[in-house]
Amino acid sequence: MDAIRKTLTDAERVDRLRLIRSDNVGPRTFRSLLDHCGSAREALARLPDLARRGGASRTLRICSEQDARGELAACKQLGISLLAPEESGYPARLASIDDAPPLLGVRGAVETLMRPMIAIVGSRNASAAGLKFASALARQLGEAGFVVISGLARGIDQAAHRAAVASGTVAVLAGGHDRIYPPEHEDLLGAILDTKGAAISEMPLGHEPRARDFPRRNRLISGAALGVVVVEAAQRSGSLITARMAAEQGREVFAVPGSPLDPRAAGTNDLLKQGATLVTEASDVIQAVAPIMERPVMLPLREDDEPLEGDPNAGDRAQIIGLLGPTPVSIDDLIRMSGAPPSMVRTILLELELAGRLERHGGGLVSLT
Repeated sequence: MDAIRKTLTDAERVDRLRLIRSDNVGPRTFRSLLDHCGSAREALARLPDLARRGGASRTLRICSEQDARGELAACKQLGISLLAPEESGYPARLASIDDAPPLLGVRGAVETLMRPMIAIVGSRNASAAGLKFASALARQLGEAGFVVISGLARGIDQAAHRAAVASGTVAVLAGGHDRIYPPEHEDLLGAILDTKGAAISEMPLGHEPRARDFPRRNRLISGAALGVVVVEAAQRSGSLITARMAAEQGREVFAVPGSPLDPRAAGTNDLLKQGATLVTEASDVIQAVAPIMERPVMLPLREDDEPLEGDPNAGDRAQIIGLLGPTPVSIDDLIRMSGAPPSMVRTILLELELAGRLERHGGGLVSLT
């Protein structure tokens, strides 16, 4: 696939940054706003009215142009490029997921992000055997031409990064580029950036990573990769979240078997029972992803909806809101049960989300907060 599509103008980049940094606007909402309004500038103009129609209880905070330009200037000083999905340098597979970051902060060797990636993740409290295997696997994948992508965490992540520094590795950050976690891995990140590697983040500068930011980071790890290898993972671990996201995104899921006596292998052994591909050497991964590499990456098309005009029928809005509740329901079911046009249903969901009343889940599910 030709990764070069367009380059945003300075004004477009500022508008997009303002939009994604405004209240209640996440990646999916951002994309819906662009689909419906045609541009980030038009979406910014319509945000207050959309939130009001959705029942917002307070005035929506919209990022100012001054703040957006300040962030762009600070990023430039640190050598960070804020790239849109349609721009060269933005990982093509990451751009194809439903909730791709509207602007991705990229630092380091952009060309490394254009190469095929394999994610290696696992336990922070890893065993010596797990660390050794992750290192060997990362080194072999690097020698075979793959880029190893991981989350810069302790344990398996750092072992995979360190083994792949020479061949190129990508660190996905949970916080801003200036808020490295854990702090002791600043030297590792420096080595990555100095040797053909890169770091990516969707968070603004100064953002300290919180617990809820790590699952968001994990979707970037899996989204950018051809597949995810889980080396060690206890039950209910973050690595299993990454594996689940990979499956939802249509990525290959690999697992390394472990002793049933080691709780750090419980999650990986369960993945194998659920159909994950067993990995004991790099060739297991390479053979599985070879057919995928031959298929072009298709970026999502924009919807054919007309731009938002006026106020949707109040009766349809009340009916759709009445169908929603705390239990997630699919958007397709809402369209079918309400009988309303798909464009109207999506518009009302957008209004509710901007008002802080709607939560989006994986698989196209939504619920009232």
